[in-house]
Parts: sequence; structure tokens; C-alpha cells
Amino acid sequence: MEKATMNMIEKSIDVDVPIRVAYNQWTQFETFPRFLEGVERIDQPQRTLAHWVTRTGALTHEFDVEIVEQRPDECLAWRTLTEPRHEGTVTFESLGPDRTRVSLRLDLEAGGVIEKTGSALHLARGRVHRGMESFKEFIEGHGRETGGWRGEIRSGRVRPDPADEAPRVPTWPTG
Repeated sequence: MEKATMNMIEKSIDVDVPIRVAYNQWTQFETFPRFLEGVERIDQPQRTLAHWVTRTGALTHEFDVEIVEQRPDECLAWRTLTEPRHEGTVTFESLGPDRTRVSLRLDLEAGGVIEKTGSALHLARGRVHRGMESFKEFIEGHGRETGGWRGEIRSGRVRPDPADEAPRVPTWPTG
């Protein structure tokens, strides 16, 4: 069986926040609709799975993504489990104490609509570029992350966030 060819989209952007803030925000998939055009909703039933609902014009599309690698302050990589097939990686590079380069690489399978029209790839490229600019505005506007997950995923194995394993102090009244 012949492997499908991929169309690559790359975009890097420098954000004026520390690497930890940029990375932590990227782990908060439920906030993506606030800055990614066309993303209606993302549900994450498990640490390694996310269900996306997107809209282009009147068309709604749903697909599942597996997170295949996640290392705090370094990278997050995924691949779709359903059509349309794509995979991607976002990396984080510290440019100083309060500046981070966020680089996204998205590989789209050349098939279906992308194969039929070059405008679909152009649309995807435009959305990625606008999405990265919107992420910059979002995170710089907030100045801090809305949450974060510091666990790791390697080869499908999840190493929990150390904060999730810390002993909890009861918060109920004592008196």
C-alpha cells in the first residue's frame, strides 16, 4: 500500500511570556475556541485523547486526536485517529526570561479535498497563521496561563503531573 503524501504547514511566533506560561496555556485545549478560528469545541476525555469539533462555513466536522508526546516546556505532538488525517508538533524555545518562541508544524495528508483543490491547503495555512497570531494576542493579553498540565506523555504512556500527586490538605472547616 502506498503511503499518502503530506502537505506541511509551519509557523513560528515569538510571545512575550515565559516558556512555562506559553506551554501551560497550550495544554489547555478547552480554551482553543477562544483564539483558533473555526474551532467550536475540544473535549479531552483522557490525557492522550481529544475530540475536536470544527466549523468551516456551514460544515461541521468532528475528529479525534491522539497526543503521542508531551514534554513540559518542550513539545506537544499529536496525530488524528480519524479523517482528515494529519499530525502536528508544537515546540517551545526560551528566548529569555519573559519571551518564548512557539513553533507549529502541521502535516496534512494529501487526499480528499486537499488533493482536489489547492484552495483547501491555502485555507488551512491561513487558519494556522491566524491561529498562531491569535494565540500570541490571547496569552500576552492575559499575561498568565488559564491553567496547565505538567505531566508527560511518551509512547502513549502517561506520567502524571507532579502537582496531581501532591498530598492534599483538607479544606473543610475544622471547628
